[in-house]
Amino acid sequence: MTACWQAALPTGIGGLKMAHGTRINSAVTFVQELDRSVSFYLDLLKLELVDRSPTAALLSSPAGSQLILRSMGSDAPHSLGGVGVQYVVWTADGRDDLSRCERVLRERSAHRETRSSGEVTVVEGRDPDGIAVLVIYPGPDEAPLHKLPVRIYGW
Repeated sequence: MTACWQAALPTGIGGLKMAHGTRINSAVTFVQELDRSVSFYLDLLKLELVDRSPTAALLSSPAGSQLILRSMGSDAPHSLGGVGVQYVVWTADGRDDLSRCERVLRERSAHRETRSSGEVTVVEGRDPDGIAVLVIYPGPDEAPLHKLPVRIYGW
């Protein structure tokens, strides 16, 4: 089974494994309706539900990536453009997995656009609370950024 959260093993010159520095392990996202968001992220990212309370859920991948969802109620705002993390970019397991992620977003009427720049393809959508969700392939282990993406100036 492929999944959007899996990153390819990084390689260096001659296919040797590169050393890793500090990496993001978990993301915490505040949501309005927990059940709706859990369903969305389980479907899109193929994560597993590891723990749950009435107001929060821990989703995880076998590779160790974690997404923590916390319900803040149906009136909680999300201030786009304010200080703080605006969105998380996920890496697909391969081109087929990226296509699957795009299909999931389209089926949920959450797809916004698919675009390519060089060898990198980005699928962009919105989660049930309107928060931007981006899935790319290949990821930074295979195609690292060398300049600021234009996307960050989109708001």
